[in-house]
Amino acid sequence: MVSSALFGFPDVRDRAVWDAADGAAVLADARALLARPAPALTATAWARTFRDGVRTDYEDAARELRERVTTLVLAAVLTGEAPPGEVPFLDGAIDGLVTLAEATTWCWAPHDRHAAGRGEVLADPDDPFLDLGAAEVAALFAWADQALGPHLDRRAPGVRKRLRREVEHRVLTPFERIRDWHWLGSDGDAHNWNPWIHSAVLTAALLLVADEDRRRRLVRLVVDGLGHYVAVLPDDGGVDEGVAYWWHGACRLLECLDLLAAAGFEVPEPPVLAELIRFPHRMHFGGDAFVNAGDAPARLSPAQPWHVLHRWGERLGDAAVCAFAAGQARAGGRLVWLSAGLGRALSGLADPGWRAAVTAAGPGEPWLAREEWLPRVQVLVARETAGTARGLTVAVKAGHNGERHNHLDVGSFWVAADGVPVVADVGQPTYTAASFGPDRYRAWPLRSEWHNVPEPGVTQEAGEAAGARDVRVELTAAEAVLTADLAGAYPGVARWIRSVRLVRGPRAHVVVADDDGVRPVRLRHVLAGAVELGEGEVSVSRNGVRVRLSWDPRCATAELERQPLADPLLRAAWGEHLSRLTLLVHEGPARVRLEQVR
Repeated sequence: MVSSALFGFPDVRDRAVWDAADGAAVLADARALLARPAPALTATAWARTFRDGVRTDYEDAARELRERVTTLVLAAVLTGEAPPGEVPFLDGAIDGLVTLAEATTWCWAPHDRHAAGRGEVLADPDDPFLDLGAAEVAALFAWADQALGPHLDRRAPGVRKRLRREVEHRVLTPFERIRDWHWLGSDGDAHNWNPWIHSAVLTAALLLVADEDRRRRLVRLVVDGLGHYVAVLPDDGGVDEGVAYWWHGACRLLECLDLLAAAGFEVPEPPVLAELIRFPHRMHFGGDAFVNAGDAPARLSPAQPWHVLHRWGERLGDAAVCAFAAGQARAGGRLVWLSAGLGRALSGLADPGWRAAVTAAGPGEPWLAREEWLPRVQVLVARETAGTARGLTVAVKAGHNGERHNHLDVGSFWVAADGVPVVADVGQPTYTAASFGPDRYRAWPLRSEWHNVPEPGVTQEAGEAAGARDVRVELTAAEAVLTADLAGAYPGVARWIRSVRLVRGPRAHVVVADDDGVRPVRLRHVLAGAVELGEGEVSVSRNGVRVRLSWDPRCATAELERQPLADPLLRAAWGEHLSRLTLLVHEGPARVRLEQVR
């Protein structure tokens, strides 16, 4: 086994490191947790996926239990509490670890193809399925064992043996024995599951496996598997799954490379890394708002391992990446977030350089370039002025409707003012059992009618063939334009040219034109904020900014709808409702103009 000290932090006995760590927030959270009962993992909640499609009942409880254990492990490390004295954090951590060890399954029900194949609503502990949920618990066990191991031995002899047995049975043996897991991506369909699960397997192999030959064998399988993921990464560093999934996919690839290097395994760094680490800040509108194509929330949670991105920015000499990572952590008010995982929290808290970067005065927002064009995922982000979120920012995507976590959104666009999206993408609703099945596009937030796209008599259809053609981008100091033929996304439509243009200058504005002769056509616009409809215009106000969207009232009639939001994820992003403006263009030009009202 490899010492955790090699991975950026020592175990609980190194008091010089842990006494110097800034753990006040962690300890406050831990004290509050001890006053509440631990969440229960019930068979009934797990079975709801198969009975009524609700998966969050169980998955939320499982996540809360993992975060409880993470918090209590960290608190026990930070305080250094050890028997024979009072050890409330250590005892709470042990209880949580054993509760997880005794759970029938670590797999999330919608992923368990073994149970589904048997036609059962309960998992079989003798037939474990290796998914994201199992990966999360295995990584938690490995980091807890390494950071807190000496005190676990003193307080609960035998518990570390139990943790190893469960990881072996549920994760390492299935990983080694079954070599056709769908998430391996050997067929060319590698996605975030690949590095997410491989990172947990690698952590467990390095930290829990004593046999050197077996450890090396597992590491070789991990490296081979990660190669499938690297092979499908576009050379522009884009991730079609979006910024939220970047942290589960690309970021975990970076962490795997860190682990391999720390353990002495020489693995060449893929050339794409320099572009890959730039993706999150390239999609940034401002604050917590990001371009959120597909299954991405409109507001990115601050609970990300920013220190990992910062470390790679330093390693690859990218000052913009470093400034972005430190700035986002500074805005979130924490060095580390426990929900991001125990290993991440341990390494971030033990890193004095990361603490210094976050507490230092920020250099503004130098990562906000004048424009960013990613030709492989076909996303353009252009702003009125480089280096600031002030003014107008427009984003537009071409792409196709077979992307991972895809919505039917070819040709959609966003407009933000002062970093606040007002012409927006609804984003990801709460997942259900139907979210990744044949009924996926029955959910209204995923359909083209609820994206900022034209509707030339038909709605968009799914599939990689349903995509934009002849995509062209023109970038000058005066303007940024994306033009594409969207006809491929619409069945039976021969040609549909859309252009989205940001014009810079004293009166900066955005023009969206659908230059085709088919009439009538509906132009959809999802609006966030307070909306007022007038003659030939709507005014949208949100968070202190205001944007006017206007059109020729002689050519189009307007319908404004209010969409109440019951879904908790959507309400958290947008509040109680969104609005949809539909322009029915019956003659003349199909175009709208947007400008900020100051």
